[in-house]
Amino acid sequence: MGRFLFVVPPLVGHVNPAVGTAAALAARGHDIAWAGRPELVRSLAGADAVVHPCALPGDLPPRPADLKGPAAFRFLWESFLVPLAEAMAPGVRTAIRTYDPDVVVCDQQAVAGALVAESLGRTWVTSATTSAELVDPLAAMPKVAAWLDELLAGLRGRVGGAAGGADPRFSPHGVLAYTTRALLGPVELPDRVWLVGPSVAARPAGGDDDFPWEWLDGSGPPTVLVSLGTANNDAGARFLNAAAEALGAMGDRVRAVLVDPGGLVGGRLPDHLLVRPHVPQLALLERVDAVVCHAGHNTVCEALWHSVPLVVAPIRDDQPIVAGQVVDAGAGVRLRFGRADAARIGAAVDAVLDPAGGHRKAAAAVGESFRAAGGSASAADRLEAVAAGATRATRATGATGITGIIRPDGPPGTTESAGSSESTGNTRSTDGEVRVP
Repeated sequence: MGRFLFVVPPLVGHVNPAVGTAAALAARGHDIAWAGRPELVRSLAGADAVVHPCALPGDLPPRPADLKGPAAFRFLWESFLVPLAEAMAPGVRTAIRTYDPDVVVCDQQAVAGALVAESLGRTWVTSATTSAELVDPLAAMPKVAAWLDELLAGLRGRVGGAAGGADPRFSPHGVLAYTTRALLGPVELPDRVWLVGPSVAARPAGGDDDFPWEWLDGSGPPTVLVSLGTANNDAGARFLNAAAEALGAMGDRVRAVLVDPGGLVGGRLPDHLLVRPHVPQLALLERVDAVVCHAGHNTVCEALWHSVPLVVAPIRDDQPIVAGQVVDAGAGVRLRFGRADAARIGAAVDAVLDPAGGHRKAAAAVGESFRAAGGSASAADRLEAVAAGATRATRATGATGITGIIRPDGPPGTTESAGSSESTGNTRSTDGEVRVP
């Protein structure tokens, strides 16, 4: 049986997909360990998860809520992802040397995993929990792309010792991409990018086991879920209150659950609105008819997995790209986050709930493609094959060499398998997640 080390950043949306893949491998008898923030990983993967601790960066500068576009991208890398890699690198190195995995599975935003694994000559695979990098978002911004290349080269010298040359976001051994063509669209990809579909798996109940399911019992109007994810409290107050106003005015035509971890929704609400700090999202998605969200990749994929159409209002980072994919697939309606008032939100909800609009049918088609791709089972298949190849190479040569730079604009190939960044603020939640503005 194989040994797999998952290197993950302190971000819920990046740990959850890895949890499903790790569980699929464990069910087949493989040994699993993690490198990351222990309390966060165990809250999502289970209390018995074996976690090699990695440090987090110290004081992080808060990102201004209105920072967008290239400036937001530069801030994310320079002020969060690079300091995170430098902080995590010693723990990752210790984990690899101590645990001795056959394959290191590195989240695309935990680049310390890739750089350290490469420097130690270990086989590593990228876990791409969002499709944003797959579409080469910097193609039209060559100066920003050159800046990032230089930034990563300097980081490699500091944490990996200058050895190797692979792009730490795209392993030459393979990239697990948790999406399908039905959502991603006709993007040319290297053969080693595997579209395995979302990794959707049951999660520990945690603090969500007191959800009042009786509120949804019996027949009633369509149910709408409103969520801005785990890391958008700094930007969410106005939008959540506008959503509450919109849905409150819809009377007996809808009922809605609003996720409000920061206690941002004020005033007295009508009985057909339920406000909760946290919800069991996967279980709840089985019983809702539409989702209003920020276009976070995990939330979008989990909604579409359940054939639920979306109203997407992207805030920053990868979210505009994902929102565009939802609209192009016909599975939802897009709003401008900064201009999304009650009237616009209400009209968008009406649009996705209207059977004549075709949004539910399109969402169901994407969901069907997700399930057909195999998700965590297909990801586990790919990792097993990599582990088998790594074992053969090690027996033959005594080491694994890694060369070459792999980018998403490399040679096209077939990518469907046969067979779900939200960051910013320098606060840590009680489960250990770092939130960056």
